[in-house]
Amino acid sequence: MFEEPVNASALPCVLDGVTSNPVTVTAAYRVVPGREADFHSWGWAMLGASARQPGFLGGGVLVDGEAEWHVVYRFATESTARAWEDSAARVEWDDRALGIARQTDRRSVRGSKAWFDSQTAAPKAPAPPSKWKLWFVNMSAVFPPVLLFNLIVLPYLGDLNPFIRTLLLCLCVTALVTWILMPRLQRFFKKWLYPPLQALRGRHKRRTA
Repeated sequence: MFEEPVNASALPCVLDGVTSNPVTVTAAYRVVPGREADFHSWGWAMLGASARQPGFLGGGVLVDGEAEWHVVYRFATESTARAWEDSAARVEWDDRALGIARQTDRRSVRGSKAWFDSQTAAPKAPAPPSKWKLWFVNMSAVFPPVLLFNLIVLPYLGDLNPFIRTLLLCLCVTALVTWILMPRLQRFFKKWLYPPLQALRGRHKRRTA
């Protein structure tokens, strides 16, 4: 069972050789919702084009826990990497990505360690839900027991000390919310609270089916 977001879309990389000072280029993209499959195809097609360039050592397409995609590729030297980066073919591939994704970061690192770090880096934890979503779930858990307590129980506790009456209300409501209502509401609203994680899991299931 797939429980945590992982770089499931990273496919095995092709390494044609090892050099003393290779250059690893990592480009991060924010993909338009619903265009993930198009971006995946674009990324591997672009890597196929770069593989025909001198000095190409390998590449991959990855996605982390926040559904940000990365295209990673490696060249034998800084000059061969720069030749591909400055080429007209590279600019043309960037133009093809318009409407599919927006580039958010790009970095080049020398050395072999950066390549293996990019393939084995732990995914980020999913971003916490928006505060208004948490407020809505909390209100959905608290309001029903408070309403029922006021309609059904309080009429029989009118002569009770206000301190004791409030204490009983808090004890009953917090117990119901903590052990019964909140766990069920969190499971019910899971896809709504964590949409990037659910979308990532869905893509993983489709690829492994």
